[in-house]
Amino acid sequence: MTQMNREWAIEKLKAFLVTAKVTYVPDAPNTIGFWGYKFDRPKAEVQAAAQIMEQILDRVLPDWRSAEWEEAKRQPMWRHREAAHRAIALLEAEQELQENLGSGAPQLDASTLHSWVWGSVQGLWSSGHFREAVGAAARAVNAQAQAKLERRDASEAKLLSDAFSTNPPTPGHPRLRLCENDGGDTFKNRHDGAGNFARGVYAAIRNPIAHEEDEELEENEALEQLAAFSVLARWVDSAAVVKAG
Repeated sequence: MTQMNREWAIEKLKAFLVTAKVTYVPDAPNTIGFWGYKFDRPKAEVQAAAQIMEQILDRVLPDWRSAEWEEAKRQPMWRHREAAHRAIALLEAEQELQENLGSGAPQLDASTLHSWVWGSVQGLWSSGHFREAVGAAARAVNAQAQAKLERRDASEAKLLSDAFSTNPPTPGHPRLRLCENDGGDTFKNRHDGAGNFARGVYAAIRNPIAHEEDEELEENEALEQLAAFSVLARWVDSAAVVKAG
């Protein structure tokens, strides 16, 4: 689960439970079987609170809409309240659960990825379109690289492997430089590595995504792939452009 403000989420969930409280309405005189429940507050107010609460539940309990829970008969939004109670319990115990059930390993927060990457995929990611999000990140990095190098004649792996080449720039072929060329191995290693990395992510990540649109990625796998493009984005963004002459 991606990082969220746990205290804020708990507060919103608890506020919803207050807003969505229901009261039992017994059978009217001389009737049987017409009992039920009604909201204590106006329905419009409950619906407004539910809009926020549902987004929290989608993050904390992704299957809450279809989970097989015992139904509270004739109670409006019974599933929302059941899910809210469960989500509160999970969030309040999250740290303890991670310490006792998890590995304790650090978690990657997607919002900390390079802005070219995360800024281009937020909407797709929040709606569960992980494969398309990775593809969008790849396109965004390519577009930014083309703009920085002022080139439209090449793209993706071809563009970046040429840009990171250790050869001197030539007309129409500017270079990206991550450090000064002092004649040592560091200059060659960094630029050869960056060029190979660019070829790798576009060949092994971007190309399969473009041709396997029917197969969705798992969230953790997609996040790893976003991180790869974030590394490339930081190199391109931080590099100096060197032109011929």
